[in-house]
Amino acid sequence: MSYNKRSSKGAGPSQAQNMDSDEEGTLSQTQTPSQVRRNLERRPQNQVELKANELVQFFLFKDQKKIPIKRADILKHVVKDYKDVFPEILRRANGILQQVFGLELVEIDPKNHTYIVVNKLPLLGQKSLEDDDIICKMGLLLAILSLILMKGNVAKESAVWELLKRLRIDSSGGRCKAFGDVKKLVAEEFVKQKYLEYTRLPHTDPPEFEFRWGPRAAKETSKKEVLQFVAKIQKKDPKSWMSQYKEAEAEASAAVRK
Repeated sequence: MSYNKRSSKGAGPSQAQNMDSDEEGTLSQTQTPSQVRRNLERRPQNQVELKANELVQFFLFKDQKKIPIKRADILKHVVKDYKDVFPEILRRANGILQQVFGLELVEIDPKNHTYIVVNKLPLLGQKSLEDDDIICKMGLLLAILSLILMKGNVAKESAVWELLKRLRIDSSGGRCKAFGDVKKLVAEEFVKQKYLEYTRLPHTDPPEFEFRWGPRAAKETSKKEVLQFVAKIQKKDPKSWMSQYKEAEAEASAAVRK
């Protein structure tokens, strides 16, 4: 799938095309809604709609590996000469993602203009997926997110590796071939996909690391859902862990108010 084909209509080369990535991001950010509306009136509507559809395909293609998407890449590879109506193209593309695919575009780093595509369905619901590899990986991820939550939102690397050992997937990946090198999956792939954060503890020799929830995990599931999962596994009431329960309820209430 190629995203380099130029639109047959639209503005020719302009000074904005020669801007670097940061300037392009600033250009689209500083436009007011009224400016975008005026620009939109001058654009062929079929071409704007085409750009929105191309952008949806671009997001779906990039999301296959769950890698964060930079706005500079969106502008360079898809939007191109239509930067003056980028907010509208983005709005339409996000609408298609939500209505057709059950996905949503979320900006996780406003400073660097970085986005991820998240599943609007709960992470726990992904057990219904037919892809066994995805089920295996999501099951492992859920176990790690549960550990982090129960450890007070941060878990030392040694605790995560001990969990893998207890699950008997610390070396070969156990019965699930999708894991491959399971430590690489956890410390590199899940981190790169923004499901986990993996940071070094200061002043440690030899180096020690810790895991936290990443921004994608926080968007695709919630502490309440994960706590309910833990309670189901342990056959207990979620209130058995009052600290986590209160935190999860507070997070859920805040989400409703937004």
